[in-house]
Amino acid sequence: MSNQKESTARTLTVALAVCLVCSVFVAGAAVALKPTQVENRQLDKQRSILAIAGLGDADMSGKQVKALYKERIVAKVVDLETGTFTDAHDASTFDPLKAAKDPKLSDTLPGDEDIASIKRRERFATVYLVEKDGQLDTLILPVRGYGLWSTLYGFMALKGDLNTVVGMGFYQHAETPGLGGEVDNPKWKGLWPGKTLFDEEGTLAVDIVKGGVDPQSPKAIHQVDSLAGATLTSNGVENLLRFWLGQRGFGPFIANLRNGGA
Repeated sequence: MSNQKESTARTLTVALAVCLVCSVFVAGAAVALKPTQVENRQLDKQRSILAIAGLGDADMSGKQVKALYKERIVAKVVDLETGTFTDAHDASTFDPLKAAKDPKLSDTLPGDEDIASIKRRERFATVYLVEKDGQLDTLILPVRGYGLWSTLYGFMALKGDLNTVVGMGFYQHAETPGLGGEVDNPKWKGLWPGKTLFDEEGTLAVDIVKGGVDPQSPKAIHQVDSLAGATLTSNGVENLLRFWLGQRGFGPFIANLRNGGA
């Protein structure tokens, strides 16, 4: 009996020691790898911004991505309430998604205004500009909203006319592979460039059409085919675009920028 007690105690002691050592190892690894994880997330974001703007190649190395981003992209913070650029925050460090969780830097959206299902909207957002010969060539806007299973995070790039789409895509979501996940399909993403968001009266006209766009329709220039078998995700994408291009999103900023008042 004594030997059995001694054996059990020894086993528990060894197990506890192993758990303790493993815990210290895992915690230490998490701390040590955090800077690398942050850097990789930043690199992925920069790669997405360049891709949406049509800059660079998909197989660029991390070093090439950083160099091209630094050379071509200018990040600026926009006050969504006034629709103007602001120096209230440093664009290189400001995190709009973190700000969206801070009651001091964001507002709760009423249900009838929260068409993107994001619940809270940050007051300040970071936008990205590509300039050519001193003029705005491309404007890249961050967008997000709920699809079927998840919040989709992405970017939309517009030409300097602030109406024609250069590219649109998402860098993070958890939609169903083969259905809503087809937002990542290059064929679907390829439907966006050249479409225009606003009609001749300046009204937001972007539309994702179930059953396919009629190329003979005068509205076809504003329309994109919905995702086959993914109606709710398609609706989510249209809703998030309508929110972020509307009055509670970048609508006032786009209007001011078009009139030279941003």
